[in-house]
Amino acid sequence: MDFRLTDDQRALRDGTRELLAGRFGRDRLRAAVEAPVLDRALWRELGEAGFFALRLPEAAGGVGLGLPEAVLVFEEAGRALLPGPLVACQVLAGVVDGVATGERIAGLCEAAAGPVLWEHPADCDELILVEGAGREGGSGGAFRAAVSEVTATPLASVDPLTPLARLTDFPRTAPLALDVPRLRREAALLTAAQQLGSAARTVEMAVDHARRREQFGVPIGSFQAVKHLCAQMLVRTEIARSAVYAASVTGDALEVAGAKLLADEAAVRNARDCLQVQGGMGFTWEADVHLHLKRAWLRAERWGAAREAAELLAEGLVTGAEAKSEAGAGAVE
Repeated sequence: MDFRLTDDQRALRDGTRELLAGRFGRDRLRAAVEAPVLDRALWRELGEAGFFALRLPEAAGGVGLGLPEAVLVFEEAGRALLPGPLVACQVLAGVVDGVATGERIAGLCEAAAGPVLWEHPADCDELILVEGAGREGGSGGAFRAAVSEVTATPLASVDPLTPLARLTDFPRTAPLALDVPRLRREAALLTAAQQLGSAARTVEMAVDHARRREQFGVPIGSFQAVKHLCAQMLVRTEIARSAVYAASVTGDALEVAGAKLLADEAAVRNARDCLQVQGGMGFTWEADVHLHLKRAWLRAERWGAAREAAELLAEGLVTGAEAKSEAGAGAVE
């Protein structure tokens, strides 16, 4: 199997990067930090570009591509720190009217043991709640509600680009026919793709600083300790990239869990190492690396935190080992 990108996939990735650089550059990013209200014009432009309808069939007004292409697009969104319920609108594009075109914004909440968090509550037109089906093969349910029917309280967010609210009451009167296990897998993988994009961007930021910053008359990138930090960042990113791309092809639940685990680690640890490479500059509000770290922290707790992914992978390993043992015993008999 050839996992190299095709010419069309490279063109999609490069076109997405160009679009985001032109419409959500650094000035827009910093403005969004100060006023984290979604730009509806930009959202509609993303819809017109097929950002949300990427995987819908052409007969339904979509682009007709697959999960591997969606991963490439979301990697670029993570790289640019594009805010908004992007994952929600991608997986709900064929479910909620107006989402595919960017005319409406849908929120997606995951009912779990902890508080139910709602991203960008002031910008959403409709809210979908999914519950159950935390493990593959389990059952789950989904419900929809208008924003006016939902009760929520504001919650301080670690990420200044992602306002949060805690859902306190949600009317389960309008069930929605959704494949919840599949939705969870896809949401986890697209979130992992965003983490991958952020990890790759912080590598570039660290290397660029190490080339320009001088100490004792030479660039700090010539120091062995800095070289090792940057090399470790790159290794984490490429390992995560292999896992995310492979999971987008197979769609296997265990591979998605592994990809999310590796991408979360790469995003968080790379942002921390980038801070270290940048030194005192990296700790200032004006530097962008803290935005990558805070977004990585937030995403790491969405759609499969580390402990959940580790438990799922461990269970899969045990189940696989038992199956092989039983198969071996049967062959001997």
